[in-house]
Amino acid sequence: MNKPEARINYRVVVPLVMIFVIMTLVFPRSAKFVYDYKKGSPWTHETLLSQFDFPILKTEEQLREERSKNKSAVVPYYRFRQDVVDNSLKAAGDLDLGGYSSLRPQIISALENVYSRGVVSDEGVKLEKGEDPSSAVMYIQKDKRATKRPASEVYKETDAKARLLSDVSAKHQKSNVDSLLRVFGVYDLINANLEYDPRTTDLVNSESSSRISTTQGFVSAGQLIVSEGEIVTAEIAQMLDSYKIEYENNMGYGGPKILFWLGNALLALVITVLFFLVIYFLNKRIFNDTRRFWYMTLVFLIAVLTTMLVNKHAPKFLYMVPFTLTALYLEAFFKNKMNLPVCVASFLPLLVFPSNGVVLFVMFTVASVVAVFAFKYFNQGWRQFVTAGIVFVILLVTYFGFRFIGMVSDNPYQAVLFMFVGSILNVAGYPLIYLFEKMFGLVSNSRLLELCDTNNPLLRDLEQKAPGTFQHSLQVMNMADAAARAIDANSLLVRAGALYHDIGKMMNPSCFIENESLSNSGVHYHDGLSAKESAVDIIKHVPDGMLLAKEHKLPDLVSDFIKTHHGTSNTGYFYTKYLNEGGDPADADCFFYRGEKPRSKEQVILMLCDSVEAASRTLRDNSPEVFSEFVENIVAGKVKIGQLDDADISIKQLNTVKEVLKNYLSQIYHERVVYPQGKISK
Repeated sequence: MNKPEARINYRVVVPLVMIFVIMTLVFPRSAKFVYDYKKGSPWTHETLLSQFDFPILKTEEQLREERSKNKSAVVPYYRFRQDVVDNSLKAAGDLDLGGYSSLRPQIISALENVYSRGVVSDEGVKLEKGEDPSSAVMYIQKDKRATKRPASEVYKETDAKARLLSDVSAKHQKSNVDSLLRVFGVYDLINANLEYDPRTTDLVNSESSSRISTTQGFVSAGQLIVSEGEIVTAEIAQMLDSYKIEYENNMGYGGPKILFWLGNALLALVITVLFFLVIYFLNKRIFNDTRRFWYMTLVFLIAVLTTMLVNKHAPKFLYMVPFTLTALYLEAFFKNKMNLPVCVASFLPLLVFPSNGVVLFVMFTVASVVAVFAFKYFNQGWRQFVTAGIVFVILLVTYFGFRFIGMVSDNPYQAVLFMFVGSILNVAGYPLIYLFEKMFGLVSNSRLLELCDTNNPLLRDLEQKAPGTFQHSLQVMNMADAAARAIDANSLLVRAGALYHDIGKMMNPSCFIENESLSNSGVHYHDGLSAKESAVDIIKHVPDGMLLAKEHKLPDLVSDFIKTHHGTSNTGYFYTKYLNEGGDPADADCFFYRGEKPRSKEQVILMLCDSVEAASRTLRDNSPEVFSEFVENIVAGKVKIGQLDDADISIKQLNTVKEVLKNYLSQIYHERVVYPQGKISK
């Protein structure tokens, strides 16, 4: 038995160097606001003065309130009708005033004054229900330019006539001007020259509601923001939030550039080393499997790059990123003990660089742990949406926990929406597992679960053509599953291997003793065959199985069990018969399987379980001592002929497997109670 050590060679170093370089390049180029503060708590840092001018940004609550007010306060839009004015003035110039022609200049001047301010119909300016007319405003478009004016400055038609009378009467106090204006039809010259435009009113108000100023006030360079020990009030917190945003967006690193790059490099180095150590201490053999190591590196980099890119361009969308997919992508190919540490390492940039990094880090770490366990029960079809719902609830609970203690101050409605979308993206993104399977030549746990379904066509075919072999495979599967769990091997993989290791037997089922009941003639298959002929037919089930595996596109990881479950051993019964009949050992190649010796723990387990299950049918004594000796002899026989020489299994693990097999046989072949027969009454 050989347990290979992890080899730290260029295949390991290259991915690690790649991680280090990429993180160094994508880490932020601007300074980070290093002060922590909480509304209602004292400012624990030194007195803070502004280093530059910056605007005070309105809070989300203030913006929502202003948008609501703007939507409720509709400003009507009117068009200035110059043609109405021109027609009225022309008509005034053409009036026949008789002996009162001296009134004409005053009438025209009064009309011009009235129309210059604007005239609306007696219905008045369009106002919202309950709106105060004294404070109402309106848009007036004149000469392709719209101006905003108080509605009280324009005339209704009745008011315009009164103003006309007042202006003309002031010049001719001795005359009855009102009667004259009526007789000569001057009042009829006053018409509304401001025309209400409902379409433009709706358009202008919809645009203006979206053009709300996002700032209120301004802080100059050198101005005091907060003093040491001062309570951080809502106003101070608003200034600090605005200062922080301006600082991180526009404030460059003030020290030497070489130190900035060195700092980024050191942080990248720390995270890279942590990633390496997690793998080294939890499962260093991953370093020997290039495909699995590169896959883990890819998942790690996806999490890191997503964090940095989204944080740089749209930080608010970090709530929407399905970070829990990192854990699910790892869970598909690795054991649970690997998932959380690698996730934590990949989430570290999330903890360090975003402004609310602590909140995001805790949220997605907790959600990832829960997602892995939930996915074990809800992992197929529509059930994946149950997992998404559970993840959403966990994110929601964690988020509001932080919000209630004042550590989050963003828009809660937006954050909840983003978290919901991100949870659904977990379902949308999980099918990429199958792409990764093809890219890296791996087999996911989901694929293994599908293969272990005994209703799939290949296993149903085995059950129909070789029922004895199928039952043998089920027994081997259960036995191997118990052994795999005892030494922390991949139980799902060994179950799949056990189900398919003998599929080649259905090409010639009657050749194998467990299927002899298929023969109706009562003649045994091997009657009349020489030992060599029998051995050739027996051994043929391995290449036949490989052909079927290729035809049905079984993954290599599963089909490997077909060629390793007998390794390079011989067909013991017929080989011994051949030698007893005087056969030449030098001419005995046809009695040996042309497979491969098992390398993984799972392959070793299957080889032993296959031999134990098949040979146990010959036992006549059910005592523990017999089972112990029986298992020890089988394992010793495999070791003696070198079948475990290349196996990645320790002596301790092998002893554990033997104990499991002994106990398993005891449970199957225990003594039964003999029921006494009762007397038959006559």
